[in-house]
Amino acid sequence: MRRSITGARARLARLPGVKNPTATGGAPRALALSLVILFIAACATRLVGVEHDDTIPGPGPGGKPMRTVTDTAVGLPSAVNAPVYPITARVAVTDDYFGTKVADPYRWMESLDSPQVHQWVISENEITRPQLEALPARAWFKERLTQLWTYERYDLPVHRGSHYFYLHNDGSQNQSVLYVTGALGEQGRVLLDPNAARADATVALSDFVPSREGNLLAYAYSDGGTDWQVWKFRRVSDGTDLTDELRYTKFWRLSWAHDGSGVYYSRYPAAATGRGDDAGRPSVYFHKLGTSQDQDRLVYAVTDHPTRIPEARLTEDGRYLVITQVEGYEKNGVLVMDLRQGSPVAQPLLMGWDALYTFIGSDGDEIYFQTTHNAPLGRVIAVDAHDGSRRRTVVPEGTSALEEATYVGHRFLVRYVEDAHGVAKVFGHDGQLAGTVPLPGLGGIDGLRGEADSHETFFSYTDYLTPRRIYRLDVDSVTATLWREPKVPKFSGDFVTEQVFFGSKDGTRVPMYITHRRDLARNGDNPVLLYGYGGFNISATPTYRPQVQAWLEAGGVFAEANLRGGGEYGEAWHQAGTLAHKQNVFDDFIAAAQYLIHEHYTRSARLGIHGRSNGGLLVGAVLTQRPDLFAVALPAVGVLDMLRYQTASANARQWSSDFGLSEDPEQFRALYAYSPVQNVKKGVCYPPTLITTADHDDRVVPWHSYKFAAALQAAQVCPNPILIRIETRAGHGAGKPVWMQVEDYADQLAFAARYLAVQPTAP
Repeated sequence: MRRSITGARARLARLPGVKNPTATGGAPRALALSLVILFIAACATRLVGVEHDDTIPGPGPGGKPMRTVTDTAVGLPSAVNAPVYPITARVAVTDDYFGTKVADPYRWMESLDSPQVHQWVISENEITRPQLEALPARAWFKERLTQLWTYERYDLPVHRGSHYFYLHNDGSQNQSVLYVTGALGEQGRVLLDPNAARADATVALSDFVPSREGNLLAYAYSDGGTDWQVWKFRRVSDGTDLTDELRYTKFWRLSWAHDGSGVYYSRYPAAATGRGDDAGRPSVYFHKLGTSQDQDRLVYAVTDHPTRIPEARLTEDGRYLVITQVEGYEKNGVLVMDLRQGSPVAQPLLMGWDALYTFIGSDGDEIYFQTTHNAPLGRVIAVDAHDGSRRRTVVPEGTSALEEATYVGHRFLVRYVEDAHGVAKVFGHDGQLAGTVPLPGLGGIDGLRGEADSHETFFSYTDYLTPRRIYRLDVDSVTATLWREPKVPKFSGDFVTEQVFFGSKDGTRVPMYITHRRDLARNGDNPVLLYGYGGFNISATPTYRPQVQAWLEAGGVFAEANLRGGGEYGEAWHQAGTLAHKQNVFDDFIAAAQYLIHEHYTRSARLGIHGRSNGGLLVGAVLTQRPDLFAVALPAVGVLDMLRYQTASANARQWSSDFGLSEDPEQFRALYAYSPVQNVKKGVCYPPTLITTADHDDRVVPWHSYKFAAALQAAQVCPNPILIRIETRAGHGAGKPVWMQVEDYADQLAFAARYLAVQPTAP
């Protein structure tokens, strides 16, 4: 089934988000000594590429031999050009998981600040950098990506008081600049320019929240790509900063007091390094402007559960502080603090832990939530602030997945996902449908946020061929007008996006978007890059990306599969790709590849796979399960050691709602079956693989990628390169300056082009 589309997406920030296993590998002193001895030889090298027969035993069904793509791959190097990897130390560490012994020879890589890990990173980059710089198409991709990122673009305006705040990039800036204006038709003035902070533009404006009156701005910046934020405060009238500064924060937005006297925020414990300790849990504090952070008042802390995390939002009228306890992405709990009381105490409101409840607004003593309670596709309910059992449905469950609901202009604005594209509807205060938001196509939408008393809001539209347009919506009339349209370099070619549906291994119908030249010949020999994510209830709706445009113009085809684990069809679709069902996600991705081959878009020798974060896990798992099916793999900032991911931070442990925990016997078995690091097999010819990560990444810590690269390099039996690119000036990706994104994607796309035989011509 195929559909053609001509012409012309607070949770993402935390994602990729019992007895303990016991180590049996010897005393710490002996381990340290063995590391020292092994690293004395770190400068030695070994050649892992060897001649071998095209048919190798072992990884096929039932233990039968499996054909590799070596005999038909169009871009493979000769054996003499195989990379020479550094010797990577292996240590005798074994964990006992409920009677199953699991070796972890690269455990030492988890000590990210150690000299040994630092030297290993240097050694790997010294091998990878020349290999990438020598790629024939790298110069072309760098030039074209630079051109494509050089376009004027805007973000959604935020209206507070008499001011509009918005981000704008004139096309030449590495970081977008925050502007303020009194009227949408007037040119704004610069309120904050992060590009002035550092020459390399690695200081990023990661968030901003104007006060209710719009006269003060709380803004957060991060440095070097880390998720850690520092909040500061600025007067809007003259752009002068106050002396206040809040540290030890990440992920959680702050909430202004109704009178603008201060903010409620979540703060981690302090660590000796000067940053927060994300192995601990944050608590909610109130900061009064004009005071130091060490004087902040503790408002709420979770004391009756070891792993739940609190975050707080104030209702617009200042009556209630809504406190959400978070533990994973499937269920949560809600408490309410009535601030009109002399000594307010948090009272349970929705603490059954029976569904997901997301606070969206209030009207007097009635508080509104988006929820999956008795509604796997989602609905909106109103709850009495003093009695959680008194609730009513405002917007009932429909036939499409509810992605986000907001309360603006005393109406409910609801974004849905229908067959992996966005739809938006407006409902009255009584829950009656008032209208459908007009959209220019089948793409992805974002926004529709604002205040209860405002009668306007803004949203964006995008698809694979349309950069992000910003629209103003009149909430009363449900009419949209274009506010800003980016001035983008035109495509050098005529392209089209089509939506297809294919059957997965178990027969489930799965959608996929394929973007290609309009005159594509389906001859089974096109270079295709297949992208996927599949997790955390996130819907992969169409979105414009400069790197995709560059790949298309170079002669490639781009496909994105809407895998189970995402939110395309509601909570049932999400649950079908979690915990013991996670293999469904990988089966869907494999089936997507097989569809592309069966329908003559491509063949294995010209098919590459790519994914980031949870998508990096996807690529790593599929790579180890079906190395014969792909000619190149690009796992980026991936979660790759599934037995130990939860040890990195309190935030990483939150991902257990999707992944499960190796501390549980049943969940361990599921994780062990697909965990990429533990499923690398010797005697297999893996396709050319470029692993990318960053040593500053404190969301998906880089030792995932380090372990995976070391395991693959040690196991590889053919000349196909296994390279790891380790960025030493950035983190997970948020706030990355444009120049760094250009370098990163130029490397990845040129690597894919080399092994999929893509030869771009001059832009």
